[in-house]
Amino acid sequence: MSFDRRDFLALGTAMAAGTVFGPISAALSHTGGDERGEAGGDAKDHRASAKNSWGMVIDINKCETGCTVCVDACKKENNIPEFHDPLLDIHWIRKLTFKQKGVPNAEERSMPAMCFHCEHPPCAHVCPVAATFVRKDGIVLVDKHRCIGCRYCMIACPYKARSFVSKHVEPKPGDNPDVPVRMHGVVEKCTLCVHRIDGGLEPACVEACKKKGNGAMMFGDFADPESGISKQARTSKASQIRPDLGCNPRVFYMGV
Repeated sequence: MSFDRRDFLALGTAMAAGTVFGPISAALSHTGGDERGEAGGDAKDHRASAKNSWGMVIDINKCETGCTVCVDACKKENNIPEFHDPLLDIHWIRKLTFKQKGVPNAEERSMPAMCFHCEHPPCAHVCPVAATFVRKDGIVLVDKHRCIGCRYCMIACPYKARSFVSKHVEPKPGDNPDVPVRMHGVVEKCTLCVHRIDGGLEPACVEACKKKGNGAMMFGDFADPESGISKQARTSKASQIRPDLGCNPRVFYMGV
């Protein structure tokens, strides 16, 4: 996907440097969240804790335009099918390219975009059946057993981070058994690889970026002032996309 910088930063509307991105917010502490813990809604043994506030800091200065390591890792980890049809496409994370508008010979930049796991997610506010919820640790999930496929959440999300599963997808050999079976007629999105987080691991995209990419993606706990991303955010020019919307996303960018 290719956008002008201003068009990209609005992710579908308008995005002007300086008004779209804002400084890191002190409001990273989140509200209590939902008692459910897993994407499938069956979580009897979830490990979400209000003591955590999981999120990311992404340095796009380290993100190469042609690199798709994070996208490939996400698809493999979460059994995301390849439809090769934009009308059926399912994306949990995607690479976006943009240029500084009005700057001659501006360099093309690249950055990954996914669900930003907002503290105040519009998607959850508009869901008529409470299928979208926020865990105690700040991760925004979709209960696929509750979702009725109305797609109000897709309209409400200002970051275009959700996909509608419009075609039945059968599990295939080699699929990750830790990921719930994909259900037809529901909405899905990035879960921050919640199954990995609950097992003490990092999201697949972050791990792959460290091993095969340039280490542009950092994952950690914003509730811990001594964590790597907390320190990175305090000492660097980390910013959110559209802070004016009041969503307080938990994914921050450097280098924009």
